Amino acid sequence: MNTLSSWLYDRVNWKWVVSAIVLFACFIAFILPWQAAESKEATGGGESPDSSFWYTADDLYQMAEGYGETGRSAYIYARFTFDLIWPLAYLFLLIVLISALYRVLPAASHWRKLNLIPLGGWACDMLENIGASITMYRYPLRTPVIAELTPVFTIVKWCLIYASFAALVPGVILTIIHYVRVRLNKG
Repeated sequence: MNTLSSWLYDRVNWKWVVSAIVLFACFIAFILPWQAAESKEATGGGESPDSSFWYTADDLYQMAEGYGETGRSAYIYARFTFDLIWPLAYLFLLIVLISALYRVLPAASHWRKLNLIPLGGWACDMLENIGASITMYRYPLRTPVIAELTPVFTIVKWCLIYASFAALVPGVILTIIHYVRVRLNKG
């Protein structure tokens, strides 16, 4: 993990930052609204494990029932098409921004490893998608363990994604302080 974190600090530059922001903005502006409309139509506008912060295995089964057979099929299809690409967009944005902002810290600082937090969010997102899809596919059969673990993956996903976005704030402050110090030392 140290090698990956260091590699990112060595490679990330302004082109990566601009690319990540543009890609993320395009997803937010164009692709997410389209996908939300498609999902709402297919599932009847019911609650979704992906956008919920907290739910239980019983809630997951209720969602599966509410979606109906067509909605469950659409949900599974979206998890293995759209929801493979969208997490890569937010993963790319968060890793690039955190790496760009925290590079002002000394190379030995453990705080620089914050650029890896989004990877945990992404991994939990993938596990959530797999667990929810298996549960939807097998419904009305029960899927013990998987249905109970899926909500855990969801809450950990959201906590890590929120932590990644929150890490941007001190990163901006650190970067500003660094550049003010550099300017004062030159002047």
